[in-house]
Formats: sequence, structure tokens, C-alpha cells
Amino acid sequence: MDRLSAALGLPYTDAVVVAGALVLGITSGVLGAFAVLRRRSLVGDAVAHATLPGVCVAFLVAGVKDVPGLLLGAAVAGMVAALLMVGIERAGRIRPDAAIGVVLSGFFAFGVVLLTHLSNSSDADQAGLENYLFGQAAGLLERDVAVMAALAAVALVVVGVLRRALTTTLFDPAFAGAIGLPVRALETLMTALLVVAVVIGVRVVGAILMVAMLVVPTVTARQLADRFPSVLVLAGLIGAAVGVTGALTATRGQLPTGPVVVLTGFAVALAALLLAPGRGVLWQARRLASRRRIVRRDAVLAHPDAPTTSLSDRLIRAGLRRRGLLAADGTLTATGRAAAAETAERRALWSAWLEHGPSIRLPDAREPDPVDLAGSLGEDAVAQLRKVVSGNASYSARIRSRPLGGSQDE
Repeated sequence: MDRLSAALGLPYTDAVVVAGALVLGITSGVLGAFAVLRRRSLVGDAVAHATLPGVCVAFLVAGVKDVPGLLLGAAVAGMVAALLMVGIERAGRIRPDAAIGVVLSGFFAFGVVLLTHLSNSSDADQAGLENYLFGQAAGLLERDVAVMAALAAVALVVVGVLRRALTTTLFDPAFAGAIGLPVRALETLMTALLVVAVVIGVRVVGAILMVAMLVVPTVTARQLADRFPSVLVLAGLIGAAVGVTGALTATRGQLPTGPVVVLTGFAVALAALLLAPGRGVLWQARRLASRRRIVRRDAVLAHPDAPTTSLSDRLIRAGLRRRGLLAADGTLTATGRAAAAETAERRALWSAWLEHGPSIRLPDAREPDPVDLAGSLGEDAVAQLRKVVSGNASYSARIRSRPLGGSQDE
């Protein structure tokens, strides 16, 4: 820890906080992915709230504020709450969200009652138990970080060893059961791993905000990657970056660590939702606007003599004139006629894909793009499509008979 303190140029206490946030970020990022992708994110929230009565009961039993003992109590309470939610869902007619709400509110209310009772007692050692509710990273000790790191290492090793079985159960439980995997046991193991992540993070960000550390890394990673192994790795890295950045910001600004870490994660997730290539909101809006411009341009090339009805139509025609596709009198130039013919053939190829697509051999599942069929399906697929439709007399006739700049429907 002294080396980390020297490397970061931080006081020893701040270095401990940064190390704790790093362990929390990696662990919650990897283990939270299983909950988020199972659509069980709120289970993590309920488990986090359920740790409060576990901490209080552990203190009442032990009589001392020993961190490993309190974390053990939190883990037992979190596991009991998780199993209770599963039991309510399977035994009754209560929907999962209602079961989560019942368990969350019940355990949290019990924890608040116990915490109030302890606060009103004469035992001075109970001071600081409320920090498990809101988090107090500044109170971390080196041995606390060592315990967190040991728990994280065990959980990550379990994920690494059982990754294939966990992944199969996560995405297709029926198939996992058909090939002989113990689905119930693996689902229980995933829940136990979630409890481990919560126990690691409850000292840093508190029971109330812990769910953010489970959700934010996976939401961000999902915006950037498609394959589950990549999402796991990215979620761990993003969680680590969020934890360290938030902890450093909090220590430099003399701010509470837990809320600052969560706000950092929120900013990262928001940026990913807006700007992620291919999936970000702004990225998709830009692509949609580009598609609309292409459709309007194709319409003008197909019917250059059509009346101008809107401002966007005037802008499209002005752009075509600047590119030399449209003459000043509104007719197509030689370059414009070539572009119109290319557009007409592209539309004909798309119609042929809709008719003959199932017979085209593709190396994998691909989403065809009407604007760029070759780019989305590949040149080989388009060559196959041309070969198939080349024998279709009606296709050839339509291409030959289509007036220059005409559409497929004409």
C-alpha cells in the first residue's frame, strides 16, 4: 500500500480509498453483468438493502464492530433475501418485481429498526454502523481492502473457471438443462456472486447506492461490445476506471467518495448512451438523418421533373447541382443519369434480395442494409444475388425497360 501511495502521490488514507474503489469497480463490473443481462438488476438493489439488518444482527451477536464479522452478517442476510425472492416468485403468483419490492422494503425496514435500537443503546461501540447505509470509504483500513480483494479474487476465479456453464445458463437455461448442466445450482451461484459484489461495495458506496455500481459498468460495456466475453472484460475495466476516477475526485475535492463514484459512473453511462458508435442516441439520429437525405436524393434522381414542394427538397436539389448531378434547368446531367441508373439498380437488387434472399448463402447472420447491400452482406453475397437474378427474365426486362432514372415500381 505504501508503494501505491507513493505512485499516486496520495496520503496513505487516500491510497487505501482508491485501492478499495478499484477492487469494488472490477468486482461489481464483472459480477453485475450476470444480474443485468438476466434482467435481475433490482435483485442487486434488494440484496444491497438487505445487508443492513445483517450488519446490525452481526454486531448484536458479536458485541464488537469487527469488519469481517459484519461483512459475514451482511452476506448471510443478502443471501437469505435473494433466496426468499426466488422462493416467493416460484411458490406464489407474485410477479418478480413485486417479490423484489416486498423483500427490499421488509429487510430495509428491519435494518432501520435495528439501527435505531442500537443508536439508542448505551453501547458506544455501535457508532459508525450507519456508515453501511450511506458508505464511508474514508473509514477503510488496509486490512479491509485486503479482505475485499480476497473475496473479489475468489469470485473472479469462480467466474473464470465456470464461465461457459454460467454463460449457457444465463442466455439459454432450457438448453443448459438439456445438456445436463445443474441450472438451479448455477443460478444460485450467480446470485451468490451478486451477494459477494454487494458485500465488497457496501463499505465504499453504501447499501442505497450499491446498485449503481452493479448496473453502470454493464450498461456502458453493452453499448460498446456485442459478445459476452468482451462485455465482461469491458465492464470490469469500466468499473475500475469509474471507481478510481471517482475516488480520486472525491479525495481531491474533499467530497463523499460513494456519491462521487456513482456520479462518475452515471456520467460515463450517459456519455455511452449518447455517443457509443453504432448504438448511441446521437449516432443513430445522425444515421437516420443520413438515410433520409439518401431517400430524398434518390427520389429527385428518379423524378427530376417533379415539382419542388418543400425546403428540404430545394436543399437536396441545390446539393445535387453543386455535385454536378443536376443541371440549372432541373434536368439530369450525364453524371446524374449514371447516378440515377446506379440507384435504380440498387433498388432492383434490394427487391431481388427480398424475393431470393433465403436462397443466398451467408457466412453468418447479417442484417441487410437497403442503401449498402454489398457493405452489409458482402461482395460474395451480392455476386450470388446477381447470379440468381441474372436468370430471371423478368428482372432483366425490368432493368432494361426501366426509363433512365425510373424506380422499381414503375
